[in-house]
Amino acid sequence: MFAVTATQTDPDNPLAGLTLGEHPDPETPDGWTTVTVKAASLNHHDLWTLKGVGISQDRLPIVLGCDAAGLDEDGNEVIVHAVIGSGSDETLDPKRSLLSEVHDGTFAERVAVPRRNLVPKPAALSFAEAACLPTAWLTAYRMLFAKSGLEPGSTVLVQGAGGGVATALIALGRAGGYRVWATSRAPEKRERALQLGAEQAFETGARLPERVDAVMETVGQATWSHSLKSLRPGGRIVVSGATSGYAPSAELNRVFFLQLSVVGSTMGDRDQLARLATFLEQTGVRPVIDRTMPLADARDGFAAMAAGDLFGKVVFTV
Repeated sequence: MFAVTATQTDPDNPLAGLTLGEHPDPETPDGWTTVTVKAASLNHHDLWTLKGVGISQDRLPIVLGCDAAGLDEDGNEVIVHAVIGSGSDETLDPKRSLLSEVHDGTFAERVAVPRRNLVPKPAALSFAEAACLPTAWLTAYRMLFAKSGLEPGSTVLVQGAGGGVATALIALGRAGGYRVWATSRAPEKRERALQLGAEQAFETGARLPERVDAVMETVGQATWSHSLKSLRPGGRIVVSGATSGYAPSAELNRVFFLQLSVVGSTMGDRDQLARLATFLEQTGVRPVIDRTMPLADARDGFAAMAAGDLFGKVVFTV
């Protein structure tokens, strides 16, 4: 079958290890099944794998990709949950992994997954839209509705408008009844954030009109100090990643002085993925897709992500 694989890692030139071509068909252990992939979405995780983050050389070559939507062996339309683990919340299993870390991922014509990882795809969602949900949109859903502790009407600041999680946070936050503010260095991305549903959009690091109830933080080092300064006393920062680095801030004492709370958040579990899909079906909210392209053109999608030239998700069709 045709697949997109990582054959080597290079932190300085990650695309050097991106290989497109034939790959063996997936094997299905007991309890697993095969999904015929119709669409798969790109995540920063895929680029980090090519850089050598979170994977060792002995696992290569491996098919990239965490997210997909397609057809199960009975022809049912399904969404693939990316976390391989056990327990009532597989994301908290210490032995958990994502597709493309231990097992081949979704950037292929077919992918093998545990049967429990399949969630019915609502008919109202296209395969391309559904393929955006399992990582970025599910992470945003959990950050807002399970970890923020906020009621509708609260003010939420989303740092770094433009990425997959950030665009999901803006759209979901607006639909969930929050007052959403966003930041970006790029004027065009601030304008897109307003069109997506943000009430206000600010340049990165700008002083805000008032302090917010919560900050959704996926950027890290570049915005951490601003996130702390922007919170009201007793507010909460929900952290799910740090694309600009993890260096600690010298202003961490603000957390204690203002009784702020910092909460880590992973992507959601399988049940939350099903609820997210239903939420989108009922509200009419749809994932923001920057571009859709054939899987055979995956290198162009990776290059756009590496350059930061995106607003929303890259989707590969199969």
